[in-house]
Amino acid sequence: MQDQNAVPRRIVVGVDGSPSSVAALRWAVGQAHAVGAAVEAVTAWQHPNAPGWSGHPDDEDFAAGIARKTLDAAVAEAIGPGQPVQVAARVVKGGAVLALLAAARDAELLVVGSRGHGGFAGALLGSVGQHCVQHAPCPVVVVRHDAARPSAR
Repeated sequence: MQDQNAVPRRIVVGVDGSPSSVAALRWAVGQAHAVGAAVEAVTAWQHPNAPGWSGHPDDEDFAAGIARKTLDAAVAEAIGPGQPVQVAARVVKGGAVLALLAAARDAELLVVGSRGHGGFAGALLGSVGQHCVQHAPCPVVVVRHDAARPSAR
């Protein structure tokens, strides 16, 4: 019998739409299916910092809309139709690191791709993934996307 006060099992995944983050989401869905957990896919967005630019209120809706479309497309690509795992897709305003670390509280696992959209293409691990590995409140899995290998569906 399951404890009524037990916190549901939850795996958090950072998604930025990059091939690496889609691979991370696909891996997390498989792991969640294996252990009976739910998946929370998180995308973060923020206005770029530029001297003298404060943004416009309409920009916020536009940026959040792009983030939502990116997240929804990644979820659709990663899980496909008929997936038995529940995926909650959440868009958060703010930096990716802080959003993922906050979402990972009380999660049993945080999953990130090895490389996102930013930074140096030759780096083995992106800055967001590196920071999460060092500071997450739960175990972290880093999924590497291999462009030469066909995606596993």
